Amino acid sequence: MVEFIPWNSRPLNEWAKKYATGKFIKLDGYSTHYIEKGEGEPVILVHGFFYDSYMWNKNIDALADRFKVYALDLWGFGYSTREPMDYGYPLYADQLLKFMDALNIQKASLVGQSMGGGTCILFSARHRDRVNKLILVDPAGIPNPLPLMGKLTNLPKVGEFLLDLKSNFYRKMVLSTTFIYDKGFITDSHFENVTRFHKIKGTTEVLLKILRKQFFHTLLDEVRGLGEMDVPILIIWGRQDKAVPLERGQEMHKILKGSRLEIFERSGHCPHDEQSQKFNQLAVDFLSSS
Repeated sequence: MVEFIPWNSRPLNEWAKKYATGKFIKLDGYSTHYIEKGEGEPVILVHGFFYDSYMWNKNIDALADRFKVYALDLWGFGYSTREPMDYGYPLYADQLLKFMDALNIQKASLVGQSMGGGTCILFSARHRDRVNKLILVDPAGIPNPLPLMGKLTNLPKVGEFLLDLKSNFYRKMVLSTTFIYDKGFITDSHFENVTRFHKIKGTTEVLLKILRKQFFHTLLDEVRGLGEMDVPILIIWGRQDKAVPLERGQEMHKILKGSRLEIFERSGHCPHDEQSQKFNQLAVDFLSSS
């Protein structure tokens, strides 16, 4: 029987040496881990809450056939720094700007899921001149209550207790009730790869700090502002999304004038993963079109 490694217990450097597959760059002295593949016009992938850059595992290669693809770990996630920070959209939009500046990326298309989608919305509203096209995958941003598991985790001491359980039970429940529609999709291998970075010291504190700050739904003004800009936008939504229901996507589509909404059947909060082949074709076609 394989020994269970406690959550939130491994030093970042040790875990990164063992499992990080990308490169590292210092941005204002803080380490950012990122994956880089392909050649062509730049496309940057921004993961959502609970995940890291592994979120795009089924998409990077397909996109890299046509584009220069970057998938970064937001601060507090993956193998990026765990320094105490004011986690939120402004921090992550700033990280994205610093990342582009450091790699001399003048303009890029952005692909963001959930919290990463919210980050891309804020970034685009602030830095229109740095954005080519935008793909939003079940993005957070407009008013929406936290899902049940989020509310439960937000309870004082309850979140700490649940995330510190010496088993996979709670995290598997979060994935199956909040993120993924098809329970069979959550294999042992999938679970291990998605949550591996949760073993790093400081991750639990980041997750709880972000959840309890409750900023996911605070971008209505920025969404409206983006709707007045000329950014080509593709919105992709899982019909069975329980974290940010399809109704939010339909509302966002109306606000973002000229956007295109594609609904994926039998998909939850991560349609790019559950229906990766369909997503990859749509994304490549959209990003390639003039």
